This record gives sequence, C-alpha cells and structure tokens, in this order.
Amino acid sequence: MKKSKIYTGGGDEGTTSLVGGQRVSKADPRIESYGTVDELNSFIGLLITRVQERQDRDFLFFVQHKLFSIGSYLATNQDNTELKVESKVSPESIRRIEEEIDRIDENLPKMKRFVLPGGSMSASLAHVCRTVCRRAERRIYTLAQESIVEKEILTFINRLSDYFFVFARMENTKNDGKEIIWDYTCS
Repeated sequence: MKKSKIYTGGGDEGTTSLVGGQRVSKADPRIESYGTVDELNSFIGLLITRVQERQDRDFLFFVQHKLFSIGSYLATNQDNTELKVESKVSPESIRRIEEEIDRIDENLPKMKRFVLPGGSMSASLAHVCRTVCRRAERRIYTLAQESIVEKEILTFINRLSDYFFVFARMENTKNDGKEIIWDYTCS
C-alpha cells in the first residue's frame, strides 16, 4: 500500500478542502474555527506533559478526542456533505465536563478577587488553553452567523474554557504555586 503524500500543492493558491472535498479559502470562517480548535488541541497535548495525576490526564485525553470530533464537525459543510454521527457532541459529553468542573471546584478556596494567569507551569499552560478555547468559541460563533452550528458544540466549548480556569487554579494549589491575584494598585 502506497503512503499518501503529506503535501499536495492544493493549498498553494490559498484554498483548502473541507470534509467532502469542497475547496474554500483558507481565510473562511469554517477554516478559522476548526483551525483554532486544532491549535487548542495542540496546547492540551503540551499541558498533558506537565500534569501529574492520571485521572486528570485521562480527562484531558477525552477532551482531545472530543475536540478532534468537533474539528470534523466544523470542517463539514452540511449544505454539501452529510455529517458523520461521530462528529456530534452529546449532552453526556457536556455533563462530563460539568461534573469535572464541579469535582475540581469543590476543593478550591473561594475566589475573592480576580486571578491572573500564572503560578505553576501546568497552571500557566491551562490558562493558555483557556484563552485559546475562548478564541475558538468566538471563531465558532462567527461561523454560526452564516452556517448551522449545533448548540451542543458551542456549549461544549464554553464549558471547556470554564474547566481550564478551575483546572489552572487546582494545579496551582497542588504544585504550591501561588495564585497571582490582580492588584488594581499596580495599574
């Protein structure tokens, strides 16, 4: 069996293929949305290398797989191509994130002021994931202005950014990192 080429030359003119073969501009909102999801997935891979707890790594692997499915969803123009069922987000996947947020948050100290990104390495990486996730959410909402995007996709991404916030706080707590509290007098 012959290997497929990594490069095809098809993108040299500023276009790329969606699932189903339709060519679109690399600046298309659909490409922006799933490209940002892919970027987030890469940062999660980096975060995993700094996470000690097996339960947390396993959950992050689950998130990576869901994000890959979401990327497939976003890369499919449903006007031209039938969506694969594997690309959808189920309410159970959203519940799983919410349960993980609740599990982590119940052990965190109450927030009294705003927290700035930083502290430990793993917390800092989680904050990077949080901000890239928020950008992915904005890109997906931009796409949703012109194409159908199921509510579950948007809800999953929104909850995921909340997860990364509490995860960063937990990592600082576990790693003796000090949360950096915003001090308005430093402005």
